[in-house]
Amino acid sequence: MNSEDIKQIAQGLHQARLQAQPVEQFSETFKDFATPDAYSVQELGIQLRESQGEKVIGLKMGLTSEAKRKQMNLDSSVYGVLTDKMQVTSGVFSMEGTIHPKIEPEICFFIDKDLEGDVTREQVLDATSSVCAALEILDSRYKQFKYFSMQDVISDNSSSSHFALSNVLKDPKSLDLKNLKMEMFVNGELAQSGMSHAISGDPVQSIVEQCALLAERGQTLKAGTFVLAGAATTAVALEPGMKVELKIEDLGTMEVQVQ
Repeated sequence: MNSEDIKQIAQGLHQARLQAQPVEQFSETFKDFATPDAYSVQELGIQLRESQGEKVIGLKMGLTSEAKRKQMNLDSSVYGVLTDKMQVTSGVFSMEGTIHPKIEPEICFFIDKDLEGDVTREQVLDATSSVCAALEILDSRYKQFKYFSMQDVISDNSSSSHFALSNVLKDPKSLDLKNLKMEMFVNGELAQSGMSHAISGDPVQSIVEQCALLAERGQTLKAGTFVLAGAATTAVALEPGMKVELKIEDLGTMEVQVQ
């Protein structure tokens, strides 16, 4: 795929997000659309956001659970980039400007040492200052939020929209990160539940995979950033008026009110 095609897709997705008007999947038009091209589109899309004053503060892994991959009809993990404008800091999320938002339960890793390439679980834990509960809000800029290609997903910044982080921080070495019970409630009713090992078999493994994926792009996981490790369950579609509460064993409770 040439640079003009990459630019066309990035600008198309950028405008779709700004106008909250979904577009057709680009893999239907560009038959030579490879995964490296898709990450180039993603990177250009982030540059467009940065040109409007946004600051990159973290990353997210996607499609890390078998349940999520089945929901999206895709078969491997991907990553996206998170900016300061995406963070929900007030506990209230407005659906205005979104297309078909969904929410899912995650664990966030705060990184305080650079990680590069082929890293071990022990190196990830050593580089992680703390972890916390997180809720990620997904949104696709395509006309359907299912049955699209890996390249479409990656290009669309892996369906990133917004996220909220708990203010309860824990030392990852003090937790059994593979075996934390995760429950998401909607308006007081249990909507999704799972165990943290549904995230890549071990949420720490998501960070290992993140480093490997970045290395393929000649990049490193930088100190001072964070990574959402991926969802333990399928996502729930949002509606105005919802109160979404997340409880994670040993990581406490957080909630987001939807408007």
